[in-house]
Amino acid sequence: MGVSALPSELAADLVAANRILAMEGVVDAFGHVSVRHPDDANVYVIGRSLSPEQMTAGDLQAFFLDGERADDDDRVPYAERAIHGAVYEARPDVAAICHNHSPSVIPFGVTGVPLRPILHTAALLGADVPVWDIRDGDGDTDMLVRSMASGRSLATALGTARVALMRGHGSVVAGRSLREIVTTAIYMEQNAALQLQAMALGQVTYLTDGEIERAGEMLRSPVAIDRAWACWAGRAAMANQAA
Repeated sequence: MGVSALPSELAADLVAANRILAMEGVVDAFGHVSVRHPDDANVYVIGRSLSPEQMTAGDLQAFFLDGERADDDDRVPYAERAIHGAVYEARPDVAAICHNHSPSVIPFGVTGVPLRPILHTAALLGADVPVWDIRDGDGDTDMLVRSMASGRSLATALGTARVALMRGHGSVVAGRSLREIVTTAIYMEQNAALQLQAMALGQVTYLTDGEIERAGEMLRSPVAIDRAWACWAGRAAMANQAA
């Protein structure tokens, strides 16, 4: 099956997700976004090894969950595609994934201080954000998730959560749609920066479990998630036109 089998609207959204996350400072030269193929749960589509802000529909590649190619595109793929395959394998509910190095989030993966929602728009983080350390299973590495064994270890740490931090590396964000993971990732970065500021000032009042549940439901509603997407997509499109 070639990547042309991905519906054009979904392919356009995948490209937009890459460019939005670059525009909003969640990804830079590195990081990647994928979507599960809507007609084959054992296939996902992701860009070739390329900076997200440069992504186009012609750069998309298809892979089986084990990381083997599902098309005849021989261009260099992302080395860490095992993150995507392993999470899709473990989580039938997940339809889209982002791996990023969101800068304000990094301190929470290396200090033992939990990343917790203080901002209502960050409720999609959930009440408990797990932290995964590649060194626990693989020892000293270049920190990249290059094998399915490492990807499966990360997927186990993620469990049923939407986000898992990766010690000294970044995070993985999983969700039911591209718009959901983009919303989660952008507000995760904002929440992390605000949490660091709040902790420097004094005792922090975090969202309660009930607030997280209710605000999360609000954020997943079409009126909220489509409004946010339109804002970010428009900003990314204008930046692309100006370039």
